[in-house]
Amino acid sequence: MKILAFEFSSAQRSVAVATADGKIVSATGNIPERTTRAFALIEEAFAKGGIGRNEIDCIAVGLGPGSYTGVRVAISIAQGWQLARGVKLLGLSSIDAIAERARLNGVKGRVTCVVDAQRQEFYVAPYDLSVAPARPIQSLHIETLAQVKERAAGGELLIGPEQSLPGNHLIFPDAEVLAKLGTGRSDFLSGDKLEPIYLRETAFVKAPPPRFPVPAK
Repeated sequence: MKILAFEFSSAQRSVAVATADGKIVSATGNIPERTTRAFALIEEAFAKGGIGRNEIDCIAVGLGPGSYTGVRVAISIAQGWQLARGVKLLGLSSIDAIAERARLNGVKGRVTCVVDAQRQEFYVAPYDLSVAPARPIQSLHIETLAQVKERAAGGELLIGPEQSLPGNHLIFPDAEVLAKLGTGRSDFLSGDKLEPIYLRETAFVKAPPPRFPVPAK
């Protein structure tokens, strides 16, 4: 089995292919992207590894939290791929990928993963890096900027993709780690069950009716 992984939740977009035992066959991306060149990255990963589309048995998608647009693009591609080719789908946490990347990079002990949630708030989750893979100590939740700064002032090691956050150690989620985290898992989903990790309730405001009748054409 080969796993194709998409990680588009941060400013560094990436794609990777791994075998069933977690060996990375091909990977591309992990450079700053202003737009999600999704299909270009996929084709580049296939070309590097000499891989055909028909060799992919499973797609692992980073569900965020992070760039809502990037995650939605990844989900849409995975949904279409499943409809066309019947592949299995895995939805994985991009926060888990950040923590595991830190562990693989040699960071030890306890860290706190921090991802921008907009509105002067952050997604926050502490992790233990003394086990493999990295294990969450507390569930993902939202904190204010002031609360995050208090964590840093108290000596906590902050990690994540936020370049403008004081005291943060820059670590991005990446598709190679996502592919490794997907090996050996069996909690596959149908495409309609893939949803971004978004802790706020989505609210829609219905537009008011026009003040004046729209003339018929």
